[in-house]
Amino acid sequence: MTPTILSKVLRFSVVGLMSGVLCPALHAKSPLPDAPAAMTQPAFSFVVAPTKPSAEHKFWDKENRVLFAASAGLSVADFAVTRANLQSGGRELNPVVRAFGTSTPGLAANFVGENVGVIGLSYFLHKTGHHKLERVVSMVNIGGSAGAIGYGLASR
Repeated sequence: MTPTILSKVLRFSVVGLMSGVLCPALHAKSPLPDAPAAMTQPAFSFVVAPTKPSAEHKFWDKENRVLFAASAGLSVADFAVTRANLQSGGRELNPVVRAFGTSTPGLAANFVGENVGVIGLSYFLHKTGHHKLERVVSMVNIGGSAGAIGYGLASR
């Protein structure tokens, strides 16, 4: 056996041994029943409408406002750095922004549209109940803008 195959076999053996030791079903004190126990249900049942989950929040809560403000602020900084680089002879690396980057109003429209899209997608995710993802959209945009600013400043 080669060392890599041996290490894989050893790793899977240790994982198998640990799961066998930690598995509570292997340590049962009584045998499993042969047949399931009789179900005792009433002759009728009630249907209860689901309530709103307690984790639901308003869309314009404090956390979303902070995330949208940070996203907008970094987009303004990204716009400024990108515009300065383009005016000094640089070129736009993002092919979507490149289509708008021929003029300052076009570049501004691109960054405004980006922020409108972030808020719109966040609102859609909020309305469909994906409350964690609604915040992730802003965080990803913040990270992308921060990375673009850093790259733009480093390549001046």
